Amino acid sequence: MSQKILKTGNSLAVVVPADFVNNLGIKAGDDVKVFPKPQKGEILYKFSGYQQLMLAENFLKTKKKKP
Repeated sequence: MSQKILKTGNSLAVVVPADFVNNLGIKAGDDVKVFPKPQKGEILYKFSGYQQLMLAENFLKTKKKKP
């Protein structure tokens, strides 16, 4: 996933795509921790808050035993 950097006032921002936001359950105003890794050219973002993990559709279904 590739995103562009935007200018907002005197700062820069990266847009978080809607599908990512929905999957993580994050919303505007949530805290995010930023861990820069300049030697690798990377930044790690850790979003806070509660996250509901999705279960597979057949998670609760049990297999019937053959007699």
